[in-house]
Amino acid sequence: MLAALLAQAQAEFQRPSIDFHAIAPELIVAGTMCLILLIDAFTDDDQRWLSSALAGVGLLVALIPVVSLAYDGVDRILFDGRYVVDDFALVLKGLFLVSGYIVVLLSTNYMAEGDYWEGEYYQLLLASILGMLVMSSARDLITVFVALELLSIPAYMLAAWRKRDARSEEAGLKYYLMGVFASAVLLYGMSLLYGVTGSTMLDQIGLALSDPETSVPIVAMGITFVLIGFGFKVSAVPFHTWAPDTYEGAPTPVTAFLSVASKTAGFVALLLMVFATFPDRGEIYEPLLWGLAAATMFVGNLIALRQTNIVRMLAYSGIAQAGYMMAPLAVAGNSASSAEQSLRSIVVYLLIYAAMNLGAFAVVMAVARKTRSGEIDSFGGLFSYAPGLAVAMTVFLFSLAGIPPLAGWFGKLGIFQALVEPGTTSGYVLAVVVGVNSVIALYYYARVGRVMWMEEVPDGDTTPIRVPWSVSAAIVLCAAFTIVVGIAPAVVSDLGDAATVLAIGS
Repeated sequence: MLAALLAQAQAEFQRPSIDFHAIAPELIVAGTMCLILLIDAFTDDDQRWLSSALAGVGLLVALIPVVSLAYDGVDRILFDGRYVVDDFALVLKGLFLVSGYIVVLLSTNYMAEGDYWEGEYYQLLLASILGMLVMSSARDLITVFVALELLSIPAYMLAAWRKRDARSEEAGLKYYLMGVFASAVLLYGMSLLYGVTGSTMLDQIGLALSDPETSVPIVAMGITFVLIGFGFKVSAVPFHTWAPDTYEGAPTPVTAFLSVASKTAGFVALLLMVFATFPDRGEIYEPLLWGLAAATMFVGNLIALRQTNIVRMLAYSGIAQAGYMMAPLAVAGNSASSAEQSLRSIVVYLLIYAAMNLGAFAVVMAVARKTRSGEIDSFGGLFSYAPGLAVAMTVFLFSLAGIPPLAGWFGKLGIFQALVEPGTTSGYVLAVVVGVNSVIALYYYARVGRVMWMEEVPDGDTTPIRVPWSVSAAIVLCAAFTIVVGIAPAVVSDLGDAATVLAIGS
């Protein structure tokens, strides 16, 4: 009898089968964190450069299973459908790993020159990237929330990394306080969805919400709170107030990281919610996202016109870019083809935006080595003593503006196609809003170009800028991607096509 009970208990509590190939990228990043911890604990200060080297190598090694999983082409469903490795997840994991590697390149010399060689910096960076990797495969509310906190909590500390710097401490504190508030709102919205549907699985919630008899007021409140919570992460208006001060006060590599990887993770969560959790509730989320997208574009671009600091200008530019990427979600619920086109356009834009924005911040870092200033006027006459940096910055800024033949034009084209594809009045009006805001944005991007190419050097010092090899490598990688994709957009359109189907396991 006892033996039978033990056998039954063993059967009930049998260890779950784990596909280690599917979670290999996460395991490699986590292992790299542990290795950096050991290296940092048992090496002298003059060997702290190993932390940077190991972080970069670990991220590149983590790309290997991503490529092998993509080549295999089989969706991997783990933990009863709560964790799925499909094409959507693999494309975004690749984006997170590459973006993280470029941030490591930007951080290497910055940390050395600022005497910030602590290995904890790279541990926090990798922890945040690990949360992003988990987010792209999450198909369960609990997993989504845990991934969001895993990527956010290290980011709060990274924003305040410059110790005894009042602006950096202010940046971290504002980011933390707003993040805690957003997490509370998000968690309340998730609890409402769970209370209505009785499940935390995204597919089961979506199935329950498709029933017209489901309580509409509670569902509307839950969806609204969830979108507000993720709206903070992507810096959508009116939840954007943390972004400018945090971007300006945080170390520049951290600013680049927050503006790209962290924002992309927020959009991944939004995509999961819209396309997997409440795809049949367009009457609730579409008007809300329409208003958020339009307000985010106008507020971001109009305030960017008034900025004199280039980091704050890029912060408001990033807010406006979030509005562009949110726009297709406002028409995604019209039909299956609209949903597919919207998902494709957002994924493609995220890939292109990462290269443009990381490249722009890399140039800002390089120029600040000489000018010790973030003011736009400090870029005066840049072409006369650093023509390579001036050309690269022009490429990134005009790509952000959507000028052909740079990659940004293809991203904007996808947004327009997604908005007009349903043939609805709201889609056409929002497409006009995107067009108007693209023209507004061109003004402040071109203003920086004019300063670099046509104005005199403010202090008359035309000494060439010595750019560290790591920063140069980051600029070259981002510029090459921006130019190649603009000329041959199939490079990213194929990735966008691969990511248009969200695998939902059960």
